[in-house]
Amino acid sequence: MFLTATTARNPGLVDAAVGLHRDGRIPPDTYLIDLDAVAANTAALAAVADAHDVRLWPVFKHVGRNPHVIRTVAGHLPDAAAIDLRDAHAVRRAGARLGNVGHLVQLPINAVDEVLAWRPEHVTVFGVEQARAVSAAAARLGITQPLLARVVAATDLIYPGQEGGVPLPDVEKFAAEVGDLDAVSLEGITSFPCLLYDESAGSITPTPNLQTLLTARSRLAAAGSPIRSISAPSATAAASVPLLAAHGVTHGEPGHALTGTTPLHAADLTQPEIPALVYVSEIAHILPDGRPTIVGGGFYPRGRPDEALVFPGIGEPFTLPVEPAPPENIDYYRLLGAPSPGPPLRVGDTVVLAFRTQIFVTRSAVGAVQGVASGKPRLLGLADSHGRPW
Repeated sequence: MFLTATTARNPGLVDAAVGLHRDGRIPPDTYLIDLDAVAANTAALAAVADAHDVRLWPVFKHVGRNPHVIRTVAGHLPDAAAIDLRDAHAVRRAGARLGNVGHLVQLPINAVDEVLAWRPEHVTVFGVEQARAVSAAAARLGITQPLLARVVAATDLIYPGQEGGVPLPDVEKFAAEVGDLDAVSLEGITSFPCLLYDESAGSITPTPNLQTLLTARSRLAAAGSPIRSISAPSATAAASVPLLAAHGVTHGEPGHALTGTTPLHAADLTQPEIPALVYVSEIAHILPDGRPTIVGGGFYPRGRPDEALVFPGIGEPFTLPVEPAPPENIDYYRLLGAPSPGPPLRVGDTVVLAFRTQIFVTRSAVGAVQGVASGKPRLLGLADSHGRPW
């Protein structure tokens, strides 16, 4: 999905990946992340956000919660959104601050005291029961915890496995009940996904979820419970920040924009964010019909890679198609199409891919590299898919 964009806009990252693999510095099934590109992308995002008075809470699940990436991004955007408890731990270990925690995944009840002691700026709740738990923990700590409410409507786009929230018809009742709690305050509302890339339009456009948030804001204001913050995540990028601002949204949550890997960045090579992530594998064996298999482990089902760049021991690199694989199967390997007559393939040859991923649901290694743009790449180390030392 992103191989063309990456080879066009960040060919040094591909070269670095090949060199590190051939030297035995990174194993197959490794994502390699260009920290200099991430820093430049983050600076571009921060500049657009400042110009439109929108705050950004970066999200790190798709880069495997890598501490090098978190620290690089925090230089421009210091407050992160943690989508679950493990995310919150990773952000804290890396030295960044928590802007929002509890969305997409609610805090476990027994972890609320621990997380509140870290003083997150906001905690997202899906209902009054969670708000009561946060209030009780905040009271024990002697603080008042600001809350965001996830608001949902029947017309919203909700991905399977992400159901839940305060029903829009009940939002006034929810606000009144939260108002009766001692140690929390309802500061804002959120949903997901609020923006998505529209392939036919070639741009990022609102989903019904955004209108739900705007309706909730109006209803709460009319009921005497005005809110100050609206976080509208998904597809947050330099191109979409003005759209958020135009709708009165106060917060966005860039994820794939940090690595230049939203669908918009695959289609439009003029976006300010450049590709900063590749997947490195190698030929594991070759079938009798000539089709090579490559080492797997990092093939997120929604990534849909369509081609791979093969670097034979002799001759120029060339692309091969990536054959489809059913998501219910374990990706021990991934099968490539048979090559046309040309340089012979060998077991161990480097293969580089670039596709949309969520590294935290893989078993891959993650390498962070500096100096790509200068032609002097330096590997800072390897971590697992949850940011822990490899």
